[in-house]
Amino acid sequence: MDTRTIRRTSVTLPALNEPGLYLSNVTSLEGGRGRVTEFQYADAALRDLDLSDTHLMDGRITGLKAQRTRLDKLRVDSVEFTGCDLAALHWTDSKLSRVVFRDCKLMGATLEDVTLDNVLFENCRLDYSTLTRVRATGPVIFTKTSLRETTFASADLSTALIDDGDLRLTEFDGGKYRGLDLRDNDLSQLRGLASLKQIVIDRAQTLQLAEALVAELDVTFGEDLDDK
Repeated sequence: MDTRTIRRTSVTLPALNEPGLYLSNVTSLEGGRGRVTEFQYADAALRDLDLSDTHLMDGRITGLKAQRTRLDKLRVDSVEFTGCDLAALHWTDSKLSRVVFRDCKLMGATLEDVTLDNVLFENCRLDYSTLTRVRATGPVIFTKTSLRETTFASADLSTALIDDGDLRLTEFDGGKYRGLDLRDNDLSQLRGLASLKQIVIDRAQTLQLAEALVAELDVTFGEDLDDK
């Protein structure tokens, strides 16, 4: 199987080029008995996308645009999302395995109780999102992805890596992050540093964390005080 590797983290990618696998074009992601397999769904423009109790397996979703997206109790296995724009995304109680999001806009998204196992976010926008109780049970990579003003609340990203991302005002509010690889990022505007115990950084990033801590504690420097 193909993999994507950055430093010590490797994600197994969807196996969509296997011999004998043929992807059929579909006009809906609502399959019979809640199951859609070996599919290709492209260039749909929807006002609302609502999916519940559905299993998506072995497929490509390309150029999907939705003004409001509600996803609940989904199982997603070996699926690629490319060039999708899912506005007002609310994704709950789901599991994703061997899934790729590439060049996707998921801005302002809410993810709750979503399990990630071998998931890659590449060149995506997740700005202003809230990820609550998101668990990485296998490797997860965010590369060249914007997480600006995104909040991770009670998340478990122990097997995750963020590479060359935008972490301006990204907040970590409780959770487990031991082993989270944050090398090759600017950490100077992170929030919730107390949650980031035992993460992996480069020595050169120590000063960036110090700068973030000064901002978070709202300290006053004595030399800036008026002695009069």
